[in-house]
Amino acid sequence: MAPSIHDRPGPGRLIDTHIAGHLPLPTPRQIQELLPAPPACLETVAGGRRAIRDILDGKDERLFLVVGPCSIHDPRAALEYAGRLRELADKVRGRFLLVMRVYFEKPRTSVGWKGLTNDPRLDGSFRIEEGLKAARRLLLAVTRLGLPTATEALDPVAPQYLSELVCWHAIGARTIESQTHRELASGLSTPVGFKNGTDGDVQAAVDAMRSARERHSFLGVDFEGRIAVYHARGNPDTHVVLRGGRRPNYDRASIRRCADLLGAAGLRRAVMVDCSHANSGKDPLRQPSVFHSCLRHASERGSPLVGMMVESNLHGGRQDLPAGRGKLRYGVSVTDACLGWEDTERMILGRAAAARSISLGGRRDK
Repeated sequence: MAPSIHDRPGPGRLIDTHIAGHLPLPTPRQIQELLPAPPACLETVAGGRRAIRDILDGKDERLFLVVGPCSIHDPRAALEYAGRLRELADKVRGRFLLVMRVYFEKPRTSVGWKGLTNDPRLDGSFRIEEGLKAARRLLLAVTRLGLPTATEALDPVAPQYLSELVCWHAIGARTIESQTHRELASGLSTPVGFKNGTDGDVQAAVDAMRSARERHSFLGVDFEGRIAVYHARGNPDTHVVLRGGRRPNYDRASIRRCADLLGAAGLRRAVMVDCSHANSGKDPLRQPSVFHSCLRHASERGSPLVGMMVESNLHGGRQDLPAGRGKLRYGVSVTDACLGWEDTERMILGRAAAARSISLGGRRDK
């Protein structure tokens, strides 16, 4: 038997020179068999995807709202939040489709906690198998409540473990120009929202939508854990998410300009607004003002606005991860600051009431 490349004589080892070690993971199929999705959960996912597609196509006049924590770090608190959001969803279902933001991965500008699937114990121990199982358990619990789910597609392998329980994926501002993520989006079975770049560039999101609509062949991992070549047919169910940049971009002119870029590219004129990030100046208490402005835009005939995103948690604000044995405050974000539950509920209920007098019917051209 020929020696491994690791064992061959020569000037030194040529691969894995910066790798301290590796730990095999269970395959996606093994995780799915350990934590199977019952029919009720799959029905929630299928119904959620169908409803979002109908909104994108103009068949459903409601707006869809992706609402929830900036990131999930405590599944128990997240499930409590899901229960509250489920009750609220029933109250506003005639005007809004509520989708819970269940983000397990966090892209970092430099360094920082990378999310529940990467570091579930929040201590740098990186128990990724434990994180994947925790994420899947939470998705099962949320969809069992009948609540659609939304997350960011960041790691190209993770969707094989989780994606049959996800109704909507985002491609984030830091990965919008990544060919890997555009190819990934072309094969995802969900509608996908592409955020504009961190500098506010919308053209990158439009280009990403054009790319994701086309056929692609790319490397991936199959359900048995083997490296495989995937041939994607392309994903037509995409839209832009305006999240601001050097300045906010949720004003009427910015929304219309984005829609015009989409139309010129032969793409669906569907625009969502992220009420957080640069659009709120990273101040969660300004999210209701952005939300209210968007609702006014959505009521106008021909509006391309299909929904909004809100960063919300059980309690407002944020906290740093404590050193040593310090304790975290329950229901408070460890990443971006969030709007508290009471303010979130008041905002959505109030806007639903306003929407009854500002009809959304006929707001978009068919």
